[in-house]
Amino acid sequence: MRATPLALKHIHPARMFSVMPALAHNTTTPPTTTAPRHPRVLVTGQLGSGLVKELRSMYGRDNVVASDIRKASDDLMTSGPFVYADVMNYNMLERIVVDWRIDWIVHYSALLSAVAEKNPALALSVNMTGFQNVLELAKVHRLRIYSPSTIGAFGPSTPKNNTPDLTIMRPNTIYGITKLHMELLGEYYREKFSVDFRSARYPGILSADTPPGGGTTDYAVDIFHHAIRHGHYNCFLAKDTRLPMMYLNDCIRGTIDHLVHPTPLPQSVYNLAAVSFTPEELTKEIQKHLPHFTISYPDPAHPDFRQAIADSWPASLDDSHARRDFGWKEEFGLENMVKTMLDKIQAQVDAEKAAANHPDSPTKAAMAA
Repeated sequence: MRATPLALKHIHPARMFSVMPALAHNTTTPPTTTAPRHPRVLVTGQLGSGLVKELRSMYGRDNVVASDIRKASDDLMTSGPFVYADVMNYNMLERIVVDWRIDWIVHYSALLSAVAEKNPALALSVNMTGFQNVLELAKVHRLRIYSPSTIGAFGPSTPKNNTPDLTIMRPNTIYGITKLHMELLGEYYREKFSVDFRSARYPGILSADTPPGGGTTDYAVDIFHHAIRHGHYNCFLAKDTRLPMMYLNDCIRGTIDHLVHPTPLPQSVYNLAAVSFTPEELTKEIQKHLPHFTISYPDPAHPDFRQAIADSWPASLDDSHARRDFGWKEEFGLENMVKTMLDKIQAQVDAEKAAANHPDSPTKAAMAA
């Protein structure tokens, strides 16, 4: 099953922005009207690169500005504007908003769960101060803000199965604490200052095009690379650890549906879910395509530190409100998700081998020398 291409059908006329006509010097001449313009969007952090590409296809390359503190990929650079942006620097962000006439900010810059646990001070700084800067800009410049949350915002006392949008939330990781802070602060700004704040709690996201980025759910991406390249994977989670997951295409589509939906929505923060599985279930699905693939798990007496993080998260999410309020529905289940991941990574490996065997490749040149 292939995902339905994202298209302009998602755009509602009410989501467009109108440009006020400029008055001519001759005041007796009535102002002329112009066609509605698309919103101008700033996306922070390269975790949002897939979303950038889709938004550019919808709104035009020059209306979507990608940003980060690291160099962008060639693909991202050539498909539209890219700027250096440190989310910790309010004045720098404000300059971008003013110079590019930004209407919406999609804020992806954050340290993920496993990385945040290793450097909590940096995570507190980036995840909280960075978001607060973006939120203050939204208040001053009347921007729409979309900042994804995570299943990590829940905690060990949260109901594990079919976890609802509104429930007990007592995260015990720095990542989860910063994301819960983001949710509450965004809702505060919505109530106090009428900021158009939107967020969705993402599950683990699978993508063949994005390498693992330091998240606890990233085993579900790394396992495919090892299955194809090495035939074996050392999993850092126990085989029966069930977590909610989603394929990237679904995540992008759900995010866009939420982002462009006319205001107001009944709530600011929604669960998004697609499928839940364990490492053992994922392995069995991979083995249908690669029968010789093997996997090993940690000694239960000496679990990896990420096991405690995973154990504090829900096993499945109730996303019925997102389905009701902005029409969310996934297209990728476990079977077609696994096949798509394997096909894409195999194509990457084949391309690498072909490049390495090319007569002009550095490897070939070195061998000839």
